[in-house]
Amino acid sequence: MQRITVSLDDETVGLLDALLQGRGATNRSEAIRDIVREAAARDRLGAAEDGAAQCVATLSYVYEHDRRDLNRRLTDAHHHRHDLSVASLHVHLDHDTCLEVGVLKGPLADVRGLADAVTNERGVRHGNLFVLPARIERDRHEHGEGEPRDHEHSHIAV
Repeated sequence: MQRITVSLDDETVGLLDALLQGRGATNRSEAIRDIVREAAARDRLGAAEDGAAQCVATLSYVYEHDRRDLNRRLTDAHHHRHDLSVASLHVHLDHDTCLEVGVLKGPLADVRGLADAVTNERGVRHGNLFVLPARIERDRHEHGEGEPRDHEHSHIAV
């Protein structure tokens, strides 16, 4: 690990300390490392203009469960792109509202397309897509059970 010196004005130090406190980071160095990693991931995804870059993502959204046909439209959107879905979680927040979280994996443009299709539905109140760049590799090897088999591994880009 390298040690560097950074000069910041008082206002920026105040912002850093507030961020540190809000995130529960243990020190300024850890907060700065987190900020740099997040910026690098955003830049890497932004540089992939063709949308073919691979990613893993979480799509979380809150919606009114009794809105006319909304459950069917949301289910249809997910089924239409079932190739992107890894897992999902459904939570009943109250009598009228549900939270869903989906774990997605695939080409960035496709993941964003599904997220837009879901969050633009009438009755979806809040939506957030959190994306991490990934390198998805297909390989043949064993995991202790004896016979090698083909399968994918997702490696998060650092």
